Amino acid sequence: MFRTMPKIVQLTAYSGLAVVVGLSSAWYMVDRGSRLTTARSGPWSVWYRAGNPDADPYTRAHFARQGRLPVTTTSALYYTANRDDEGDRLTSECDYSIEGKPLDAAWWSIAAYRSSGRLIPNKASRYAFSNRDVARGADGRFSIVLSAEPSPGNWLPTIDSDQFQIMLRIYGPRSSRDASGERRTDAQLPSIKRISCS
Repeated sequence: MFRTMPKIVQLTAYSGLAVVVGLSSAWYMVDRGSRLTTARSGPWSVWYRAGNPDADPYTRAHFARQGRLPVTTTSALYYTANRDDEGDRLTSECDYSIEGKPLDAAWWSIAAYRSSGRLIPNKASRYAFSNRDVARGADGRFSIVLSAEPSPGNWLPTIDSDQFQIMLRIYGPRSSRDASGERRTDAQLPSIKRISCS
């Protein structure tokens, strides 16, 4: 197509295409990251240089855009998920179950956020569960239900949040390795299973 155009038009078209591709790839790197900046385990992802002095520009831009100042990954790990175990986008039209075993850390919490990064407002004022208040079974395992409708037990509302994300904060991880391969808690991360959809 470009071959039939005058040279100046070709140069303009190529330049425009290069700008679009460059901006798109930069946006993707800041929003989703890559193997160089993030580690993934099932539906969970973690920016493994967050808060570190040697953090790359994409990691810094990611957290600056969110308005968050993360602590170094040697002290805490922030895992996020916006999809379930099957790879489908989390939406308030469906109910989900987060199931896992106690994490080997000083403290951890699980919270649901709107895709904008804000907590989901609800009349019950329920925003998160931590290792201090989550109800567990006799074997120590826990199950948290995410649903727009109230549910007995550990329930996190997803009301009026078409798409949402889950954040798992782990402070003082004890049995983890460096996120570049030496500090991770991937084997302990809970599952995110879809129960049903309306």
